[in-house]
Amino acid sequence: MHSTIEAWIDDLVALTDEARASQQFQDWLGVQSQFHDYSHRNTLLIQLQYPEATKVAGYNTWRTEFDRHVQEGEQAIWIWAPIITNRCPECENSPSYHEQSDCEYDETPPEEWSKGLVGFKPTAVFDVSQTEGEPRPELETEATGDADHLVPALKDAAADIGVTVRVVDADEWTHGDATGVCKYRSNRNLQPVVEAKARSNQADLAVTLIHEYAHALLHADITDETERAKREVEAEAVAYIVGRYCGLDTDGSAFYLAAWQGDDSASIRNRLDRISNTAKEVVNIVDRWASEPDET
Repeated sequence: MHSTIEAWIDDLVALTDEARASQQFQDWLGVQSQFHDYSHRNTLLIQLQYPEATKVAGYNTWRTEFDRHVQEGEQAIWIWAPIITNRCPECENSPSYHEQSDCEYDETPPEEWSKGLVGFKPTAVFDVSQTEGEPRPELETEATGDADHLVPALKDAAADIGVTVRVVDADEWTHGDATGVCKYRSNRNLQPVVEAKARSNQADLAVTLIHEYAHALLHADITDETERAKREVEAEAVAYIVGRYCGLDTDGSAFYLAAWQGDDSASIRNRLDRISNTAKEVVNIVDRWASEPDET
C-alpha cells in the first residue's frame, strides 16, 4: 500500500505541474485576475444579500471586461467601495472636506497631495449568475465514477474518523462557492463537524467528504492562516489517493492544487508521510464499513 500511494503521489505531482502549465489554467488565471479581492466586511455583505454568489463585479465591469450583461430585473448587491483621491497630509481629508474643516494646512496645493483613502461609498455589484453573455473559462475539477455505495460508507465511517457529518441541500447551503467545510461545534467542543453540499455527482460528493475528513484528522490543532495552502495540499492529496483507491477519476485534484500556486508540488512530496498515513487510515476505515452487510 505504501509503495502504491507513493507512486500515486508522484502521479499527482506530475499532473499538478502539467495543469499549471496548461492553456486552460492560464486562461482561468487571466479571468480570475480581473476580479477584485473583497474585504471581510464586503464578503459578509455579499453573503447576506446573495448567499449563492461566487464571483461579483460591477455593472460596467461585466460589460467591458467580460462581455457579459446584467439580466433585466436583477437586484443589485450593495457593498462599500473605497474612495481614493488626493488627501491632505495633515487632516487626511479630500480637498472638498479639507476646505470645510478647521485644518490650516497650506504648505502644498491640493493637486500635489498624495492619493489615499478618504472614505467609502455604497456601490452596486452583481454575481455572475445574474449576468448572461460570454462564458468564463472553468477548471474541470469534479471527480467522476461510481460512488453510489461509497457515499453511504463514508457517512457510516464518520464516527470512526471522529467527526459528525452532514450533507446539506443546495438551497440551504450557506458557505458560498465552497463544496465542503470542516468546522467545530464550539470553542469548547472541538469535535469536528463536516458539512458537504449535496449534488447529483456522487463521486464528487465522496471526494469532498474525504477531503474534509482529512482536514479533521490532520489539522484540528492548526490555527495559523499562513498554513492554509499547505493544509489544502494535504487534504486534496488524501482525497486524490482515497478516491483513486475507490475507483474514481480524481485527476481534477491537479487543477484544484494548481489553483493554489505557490510550491504545491514540493509540498506534496515534503508531506508524503502525513498524506500517505492519513490516506491509509481513511482507506482502512472506509473498507471496513463498505464490507459491512446492509441491514436495511
